[in-house]
Amino acid sequence: MLVASVILALEKLQLTFKFEVPKSVVMKIAPYVKEELVYFLDATSKNDVLRHLVNSSSKVKEISNSDVFYTAIIEREKIVSTGIGMGVAIPHAKLSFFGEFFLVIAILQQGVEWNALDGAPVRLAFLIGGPDNKQAEYLQILSSLTTAIRDENLRKELMQASSADEVVKLFEGL
Repeated sequence: MLVASVILALEKLQLTFKFEVPKSVVMKIAPYVKEELVYFLDATSKNDVLRHLVNSSSKVKEISNSDVFYTAIIEREKIVSTGIGMGVAIPHAKLSFFGEFFLVIAILQQGVEWNALDGAPVRLAFLIGGPDNKQAEYLQILSSLTTAIRDENLRKELMQASSADEVVKLFEGL
């Protein structure tokens, strides 16, 4: 009851909190973009894309539980689509057996239906995997990635990229 009273009081006061992260603590996304985790896919479904990214990352990152990783990704998709709009999806899962965060990028040759927020097909998928006990780092990675991909020119250049090296270079400095 006390909590409800406090919430009601705050709503009546219409308090607005604004928090800005100083640029000095904003995490760079570039260190997470690795050539060996960039793929150009001609997939036709969301599940094909997700399966490929999980299997590929499992080989590169030596993940022994790829089925658990895939299931976690699919279960997350059931909650709400990770298709954020602008032709972009950011599927993700945090699991106890991951030691560090990693990013897998897929440039899709054709748009894939993802049930995105804006209804547009996805052409860029960014799979994030990492430990479940590092929420702050995860949020920093997600924030840095979404900030970068809001740039329409970057998205266009990524979709036109023809090599993993080119993709890595597009993220330099970000």
